[in-house]
Amino acid sequence: MKQSKSGKLELVYTIFCDDVRLEVGNKLSLMGIFQNIMVQQLPVSLIKFAVVNHWRGEGAYLSEVRILSPDRQYPIVVSQPTRFEVAPGGFADNISFFVNVTFPVAGRYWVQTLVDSSLFDEQPLVVMDARAQMLDGATESVN
Repeated sequence: MKQSKSGKLELVYTIFCDDVRLEVGNKLSLMGIFQNIMVQQLPVSLIKFAVVNHWRGEGAYLSEVRILSPDRQYPIVVSQPTRFEVAPGGFADNISFFVNVTFPVAGRYWVQTLVDSSLFDEQPLVVMDARAQMLDGATESVN
């Protein structure tokens, strides 16, 4: 759990998934939860991708999510800033949707959450080439 300097906002969790739906009773259904992406060839484009942040605390904030390249030199994608509010003692979910996100190479990408334009949290998102993994495994098994 990450907490703001003021102690009024906590990020309880961040989840990566294919889609999020709002169900009856204000329940969220998360489809295709993942922590890594393994593909048969690169570059790869994800048609739809969501980042779910679950907050606890109080106050009104502006949130933004960005995904940085493995070398942290450039953003792959950046969300529009969105406002969310947490009632005292309550919680809020902030969901950032991305479409047609292209990951050009394998590596550890960085999913950063900014609150009021300051970095609040970052999580790794590993993109792996399955063919390279199989070749590495074959080489190791021969030796």
